[in-house]
Amino acid sequence: MKNTINFIVLIFVFLQIDLFSGCNFFSSHDKDDLKQTSVIVGAESTNEYLSELKNKNVAIVANQSSYIKHTHIVDSLLSLNINIVKIFTPEHGFRGAADAGEYVNNNIDKETGIPVISLYGKKKKPQSFDLQNVDIVVFDIQDVGVRFYTYISTMHYVMEACAENNIELITLDRPNPNGFYIDGPVLDTNYRSFIGMHKVPLVYGMTIGEYAMMINGEHWLKNNKKCKLHVVTCKNYTHNTLYNLPIKPSPNLPNMTAVYLYPSLGLFEGTVVSVGRGTDFPFQIIGHPDFKNCKFSFVPKSIVGAAKNPKFKNEKCFGLDLRDKYLKKQKIDLKLLIDAYHNLNMGDNFFNSYFDYLAGNNVLRQQIIDGLSEKEIRKTWQKDLKSFKKIRGEYLLYP
Repeated sequence: MKNTINFIVLIFVFLQIDLFSGCNFFSSHDKDDLKQTSVIVGAESTNEYLSELKNKNVAIVANQSSYIKHTHIVDSLLSLNINIVKIFTPEHGFRGAADAGEYVNNNIDKETGIPVISLYGKKKKPQSFDLQNVDIVVFDIQDVGVRFYTYISTMHYVMEACAENNIELITLDRPNPNGFYIDGPVLDTNYRSFIGMHKVPLVYGMTIGEYAMMINGEHWLKNNKKCKLHVVTCKNYTHNTLYNLPIKPSPNLPNMTAVYLYPSLGLFEGTVVSVGRGTDFPFQIIGHPDFKNCKFSFVPKSIVGAAKNPKFKNEKCFGLDLRDKYLKKQKIDLKLLIDAYHNLNMGDNFFNSYFDYLAGNNVLRQQIIDGLSEKEIRKTWQKDLKSFKKIRGEYLLYP
């Protein structure tokens, strides 16, 4: 039994070897199918929140991941005669078709005729006039458990607006596919931004419902306000559950390989290296036109809704193909980043101004430049990680 549990909780990162010594640097490993628990997401437990929505004007924060089995939550609730007056939508838009970082404009949803208010662009927080005819707000978005993934920042601002306008928020919880480990540097608040608002590690090991409770409990909302919050929990879920997302959470995380690699490869967005945007394998490959000793290559192209202007558009990049090449480890793979830095030999020009905000500090960049090893860098995270784990423990809803 113990061996079975240990096997289930392990996740997949990369071999810790010299990644740029050639192409055949991964050893083979078993590809056994993993038996999953049948998880029931919060949205499916309509009996736990439907009565709160009856005879009220409801706003929903949702996107393409907000499904109850095979039906979008908006369509499900409308069929149950719930009066949805407004849809708020995060980065990538309500139907998930907008490019990363692309401003999303307000519009009318063609399928339902409901006004859609963008929370990604000119404003990231609902204004009082947006909530004038709203009695209650429902939040139902699939997170991936990484600090720079912006849906948790959207949730923060929705909670803040609800607190300021005395409106209850119902968060329909969903599993965190990277929820079984905690890793990375804890945010230095001097680098607070929309891609990192709170003093949490890069990988924080909490569901979005637990995270909402932590935002409330740690008084992270403006003026120490607290949101009236109801979290509808998942069933048959623990933090050791391997959960395959039924719908891709955003255009450039098309499968579980990308979701698992995202904590490691997301940092490359702050460098000169491509993470495969503009290919069929975003966040599953990395490359640069000047990488040495790599036979694998790809050419980024413009892809509407995923990468309109990808890095190195129409240029041949050499690099690493990481698809199906992951082993069972529970940590961010810093060695990929360190090896890429040394391979290109560009010094500080390897990084761009975005990197420090992704890392959550200006220390990691300097540590790599100074030649610290992955082990030495990890050692500097431990004190803050220990403190965070203590705080995290107060808000866990699942074992």
